[in-house]
Amino acid sequence: MIFSSLLPLIALLGSGTTGKADQPNYWSWAKTPPMGWNSWDGFATTVTEAQTRAHIDVMAEKLKRFGWQYVVVDIQWYEPNATGFDYRQGAKLEMDGFGRLQPALNKFPSAADGKGFKALADYAHHRGLKFGVHLMRGIPRQAVESKTPVKGTSFTAADIADRKSVCPWNGDMYGVDMTKPGAQAYYDSVFRQFADWGIDFVKVDDLSRPYHLPEIEAIRTAIDRSKRRIVFSTSPGETPLSAGEHVQNHANMWRISDDFWDNWPSLLDQFRRLRDWTPYRAPGHFPDADMLPIGMIQMGRSKTRFTPDEQITLMTLWSIARSPLMIGADLTKLDDFTLSLLTNPEVIRVDQASTNNRELFHRDGVFGWIADVPGSADKYLALFNTQTTGRVSVSLQELGLGGRVRVRDLWQRRDLGLAEREFAPTIASHGAGLYRLRSAK
Repeated sequence: MIFSSLLPLIALLGSGTTGKADQPNYWSWAKTPPMGWNSWDGFATTVTEAQTRAHIDVMAEKLKRFGWQYVVVDIQWYEPNATGFDYRQGAKLEMDGFGRLQPALNKFPSAADGKGFKALADYAHHRGLKFGVHLMRGIPRQAVESKTPVKGTSFTAADIADRKSVCPWNGDMYGVDMTKPGAQAYYDSVFRQFADWGIDFVKVDDLSRPYHLPEIEAIRTAIDRSKRRIVFSTSPGETPLSAGEHVQNHANMWRISDDFWDNWPSLLDQFRRLRDWTPYRAPGHFPDADMLPIGMIQMGRSKTRFTPDEQITLMTLWSIARSPLMIGADLTKLDDFTLSLLTNPEVIRVDQASTNNRELFHRDGVFGWIADVPGSADKYLALFNTQTTGRVSVSLQELGLGGRVRVRDLWQRRDLGLAEREFAPTIASHGAGLYRLRSAK
């Protein structure tokens, strides 16, 4: 298997620390940046069980051997009549008698008789993959109005809801007032049910901006009490840098921007954000630059607006900065170029098994990032040209290497020969190069 060559390096990387003797146990659940597929970019609020199963099949057959493993159903899986990229105020939601959201049966028929996502998660596990869901912060307003009981307590949803804490763009939920008796019990019950369903990953929305510290801590506690290894992702950003230490100690990944889409200015903005989050990037906890809006997206209406060179820039930046890699495309409509972006083992290795990743320079619209190759003195080098096509020069001294180096182009998967004193490849406008450099002393 192609991905098997990455495993020794990933194991080595996972043995590293962040300088703290008391690492949280759940950091071991995501020693490397999670890789998977999320339904939002391609299907918005409308993804169905049949479509999800089809994506499980594609990932198992075409992507799993390269390290891709999570299949995540995004927002409104509990709303029967959701139609697109927007939300209906006051929409009727599917939930159980304890105010816990349930899959809409017209979308996910295997959820009948209270089975939830169990059958779909089992199918993913059978194919050697992991299954995840999206969750809005808080408790359904519908449960609050109905005063549904909080499982295992004498309290109701109305007792624990904070009606002043609302999401500005989705009207499904009220926040949970964590000072109220029964509040933690509600989150515990939600994640205990997720554990029963076999959920491996949860993306919790309306959590990072503004930064809802009490509910982040409540979710962390609920996951731990569930006794299941559920990777915790917070969304959306821009998560405040001032919360860096807190979020790295409670989540496995957190968004650094609002929803990222296929336009160049948004991609350019991620350079600064990924640089600024460098101190908080380590095994088990990763700044998340958001999904990869490549291939066929927008409910099948359009292909990505990124040019091929911009898509290489996107994949190179996410990889050298060790962002989680979550595909947004409709995987059943993968074209050859998109598939090549997702199945280059040498590029994936940079994301999954490099260390000490950092911006090296930024000058005149040219960026350089560098990282160490575990177990060797080699360096990974990413060069980005945000201006017109031209040579991008970097001195070997700047890289901390000797007078001559052997250069391998990771995207082309071929050796380029020797470079002496400087390395100066030609990089296309809005393009990037990713290389491995080895001293030739």
